[in-house]
Amino acid sequence: MTDPSQLDARILDDAADALIYSDRSGTIMRWNRASIALFGFTADEALGQNLDLIIPEHLRAAHWKGFEAALASGSMKLAGKPTLTRALNKSGRKLYIEMTFALVRDSSGNVLGSVAMARDVTERVERERAAKAPPQTS
Repeated sequence: MTDPSQLDARILDDAADALIYSDRSGTIMRWNRASIALFGFTADEALGQNLDLIIPEHLRAAHWKGFEAALASGSMKLAGKPTLTRALNKSGRKLYIEMTFALVRDSSGNVLGSVAMARDVTERVERERAAKAPPQTS
Protein backbone atom coordinates (compact mmCIF):
# COMPACT_ATOMS: atom_id res chain seq x y z
CA MET A 1 0.00 0.00 0.00
CA THR A 2 1.24 3.47 -0.87
CA ASP A 3 1.95 5.95 1.94
CA PRO A 4 -0.91 8.54 1.87
CA SER A 5 1.52 11.49 1.84
CA GLN A 6 3.37 9.99 -1.15
CA LEU A 7 0.05 9.41 -2.89
CA ASP A 8 -1.00 13.02 -2.22
CA ALA A 9 2.28 14.29 -3.71
CA ARG A 10 1.85 12.08 -6.80
CA ILE A 11 -1.73 13.24 -7.34
CA LEU A 12 -0.68 16.90 -7.13
CA ASP A 13 2.30 16.37 -9.42
CA ASP A 14 0.24 14.47 -12.01
CA ALA A 15 -2.70 16.92 -12.09
CA ALA A 16 -3.27 18.37 -15.55
CA ASP A 17 -3.58 21.93 -14.24
CA ALA A 18 -0.81 23.98 -12.68
CA LEU A 19 -1.00 23.93 -8.88
CA ILE A 20 0.68 26.70 -6.94
CA TYR A 21 0.59 26.87 -3.16
CA SER A 22 1.94 29.93 -1.39
CA ASP A 23 2.25 30.61 2.31
CA ARG A 24 0.85 33.71 4.02
CA SER A 25 3.79 35.81 2.85
CA GLY A 26 3.20 34.92 -0.81
CA THR A 27 6.21 32.59 -1.00
CA ILE A 28 5.76 29.69 -3.43
CA MET A 29 5.88 26.44 -1.44
CA ARG A 30 4.37 23.95 -3.93
CA TRP A 31 4.87 23.89 -7.71
CA ASN A 32 3.72 20.85 -9.66
CA ARG A 33 4.82 19.56 -13.07
CA ALA A 34 2.00 21.36 -14.87
CA SER A 35 3.27 24.63 -13.31
CA ILE A 36 6.67 23.97 -14.87
CA ALA A 37 5.06 23.40 -18.28
CA LEU A 38 2.80 26.47 -18.02
CA PHE A 39 5.15 29.05 -16.53
CA GLY A 40 8.54 27.72 -17.69
CA PHE A 41 10.21 27.84 -14.27
CA THR A 42 11.55 24.61 -12.78
CA ALA A 43 10.56 23.73 -9.22
CA ASP A 44 14.06 24.74 -8.08
CA GLU A 45 13.61 28.16 -9.72
CA ALA A 46 10.09 28.75 -8.35
CA LEU A 47 10.09 27.27 -4.85
CA GLY A 48 10.95 29.86 -2.23
CA GLN A 49 10.26 32.74 -4.66
CA ASN A 50 7.55 35.36 -4.31
CA LEU A 51 4.39 35.01 -6.43
CA ASP A 52 5.50 38.15 -8.32
CA LEU A 53 7.56 35.65 -10.34
CA ILE A 54 4.47 34.90 -12.45
CA ILE A 55 2.35 38.04 -11.94
CA PRO A 56 2.72 40.79 -14.57
CA GLU A 57 3.90 44.03 -12.96
CA HIS A 58 0.73 45.97 -13.82
CA LEU A 59 -1.41 43.41 -11.91
CA ARG A 60 0.72 43.06 -8.78
CA ALA A 61 -0.90 45.80 -6.68
CA ALA A 62 -4.40 44.40 -7.30
CA HIS A 63 -3.21 40.85 -6.62
CA TRP A 64 -1.62 41.73 -3.28
CA LYS A 65 -4.62 43.80 -2.21
CA GLY A 66 -6.89 40.79 -2.81
CA PHE A 67 -4.40 38.36 -1.27
CA GLU A 68 -4.07 40.41 1.93
CA ALA A 69 -7.85 40.92 2.17
CA ALA A 70 -8.44 37.16 1.83
CA LEU A 71 -5.90 36.36 4.54
CA ALA A 72 -7.37 39.00 6.87
CA SER A 73 -11.02 38.01 6.35
CA GLY A 74 -10.50 34.27 5.94
CA SER A 75 -12.58 34.28 2.77
CA MET A 76 -12.02 34.87 -0.92
CA LYS A 77 -14.35 36.74 -3.22
CA LEU A 78 -13.50 34.36 -6.08
CA ALA A 79 -13.18 31.13 -4.06
CA GLY A 80 -13.87 28.25 -6.42
CA LYS A 81 -14.95 30.50 -9.31
CA PRO A 82 -12.67 30.47 -12.34
CA THR A 83 -11.31 33.86 -13.27
CA LEU A 84 -9.46 34.96 -16.39
CA THR A 85 -6.22 36.80 -15.74
CA ARG A 86 -2.74 37.34 -17.13
CA ALA A 87 0.46 35.64 -16.06
CA LEU A 88 4.12 35.66 -17.04
CA ASN A 89 6.08 32.82 -18.56
CA LYS A 90 9.80 32.61 -17.83
CA SER A 91 10.40 33.65 -21.46
CA GLY A 92 8.65 36.96 -20.73
CA ARG A 93 5.62 35.95 -22.80
CA LYS A 94 2.32 37.07 -21.29
CA LEU A 95 -0.26 34.31 -21.00
CA TYR A 96 -3.99 34.35 -20.52
CA ILE A 97 -4.76 31.90 -17.75
CA GLU A 98 -7.90 30.73 -16.06
CA MET A 99 -7.41 30.30 -12.31
CA THR A 100 -9.31 29.10 -9.30
CA PHE A 101 -8.24 29.97 -5.77
CA ALA A 102 -8.79 28.60 -2.27
CA LEU A 103 -7.46 29.30 1.20
CA VAL A 104 -5.64 26.45 2.92
CA ARG A 105 -6.24 26.06 6.65
CA ASP A 106 -4.71 24.04 9.45
CA SER A 107 -6.77 21.70 11.64
CA SER A 108 -7.71 24.66 13.89
CA GLY A 109 -9.04 26.71 10.98
CA ASN A 110 -6.13 29.14 10.82
CA VAL A 111 -5.23 30.23 7.28
CA LEU A 112 -1.85 28.80 6.26
CA GLY A 113 -1.80 30.16 2.72
CA SER A 114 -3.48 30.01 -0.65
CA VAL A 115 -3.66 27.45 -3.42
CA ALA A 116 -4.35 28.26 -7.05
CA MET A 117 -5.05 25.98 -9.99
CA ALA A 118 -4.27 27.45 -13.41
CA ARG A 119 -4.58 26.50 -17.05
CA ASP A 120 -3.41 28.21 -20.19
CA VAL A 121 -6.30 29.63 -22.23
CA THR A 122 -4.18 31.98 -24.37
CA GLU A 123 -5.11 30.36 -27.71
CA ARG A 124 -8.85 30.37 -26.89
CA VAL A 125 -8.84 34.02 -25.77
CA GLU A 126 -6.84 35.17 -28.80
CA ARG A 127 -9.15 33.20 -31.14
CA GLU A 128 -12.24 34.76 -29.52
CA ARG A 129 -10.76 38.26 -29.72
CA ALA A 130 -9.81 37.79 -33.38
CA ALA A 131 -13.36 36.65 -34.17
CA LYS A 132 -14.78 39.81 -32.54
CA ALA A 133 -12.35 42.20 -34.21
CA PRO A 134 -13.85 44.40 -36.90
CA PRO A 135 -12.74 43.45 -40.42
CA GLN A 136 -9.81 45.43 -41.72
CA THR A 137 -10.34 47.53 -44.83
CA SER A 138 -7.63 48.28 -47.30
